[in-house]
Amino acid sequence: MKLRKLFAALLAALLLVGTVSALADVKIGVPNDTTNEARALRLLEYNGILELNAEAGQTATKADVLTEGIEIVEVEAAMLPNLLPDLDYAVMNLNFVLDAVNAGIEIGDPLLLEDEANYLPNANVIAVKGENADADLTKALVAALQSQQVKDFIAQTYHGAVLSVVDNPTDGYDPDVDYDALAGQTLVIEATPTPHSEILNSVVVGILAEKDITLQVVDVSNYTQENPDVDSGVAYANYFQHQPYLDDQVSQEGYDVVSVGTVHTEPMGLYGSQQKDLSALGK
Repeated sequence: MKLRKLFAALLAALLLVGTVSALADVKIGVPNDTTNEARALRLLEYNGILELNAEAGQTATKADVLTEGIEIVEVEAAMLPNLLPDLDYAVMNLNFVLDAVNAGIEIGDPLLLEDEANYLPNANVIAVKGENADADLTKALVAALQSQQVKDFIAQTYHGAVLSVVDNPTDGYDPDVDYDALAGQTLVIEATPTPHSEILNSVVVGILAEKDITLQVVDVSNYTQENPDVDSGVAYANYFQHQPYLDDQVSQEGYDVVSVGTVHTEPMGLYGSQQKDLSALGK
């Protein structure tokens, strides 16, 4: 009897060692910018994959991970799809997943997705220099981006990977704007490719063109250029970031950049690469 109990205890210990050893080899990539890294880590914590320091909050990093046996790899958000072959899993913004798929990278369905309570506060905003917040040109841009046309385009094009957050869409125009006074003007806006530039070029350019306003869309593939360019006047507006990211940028860098409206949100997802399911995480 004692021998049987000893054997059972030994077997349990071996199984535990095997589990810890397996977890020690698991690499999970996350975005390395402040707000998105915290968001990715909270997705993992919410689903019981790891535990975070209770005081980490909106600025959690891998240093706040209390769980042993999982290696968190911090990577620039736009580069995560390219590094998937070197990772077991990655937590990615769905807009970068769309970019990667459009570029021919094969990515399967997400194994986990953020819930509404987490992705709604991270809706993407239109941002301009503070002094332009109430300008008619800004109001014209906001009305076009918060239009029913854009809402329909998002629903028909992205099938849930991008979600409109506009509850009362416009017809594309603001009734309080003097569009005749804006005729002939050019508005330069910087945006990341998918879905931001796609939305702008596919829908918003045409809406503003009806009022003889030229929207010049400049594609930017990183997160570092857009806010300083708006702050310095190189661009009139940008459309690429969520509010927590903008708040952090303003706090850290002192940019005079403000949000003037929200358009859509992109849930984050956990994607498998070397691992095709959650079994390596004990799920």
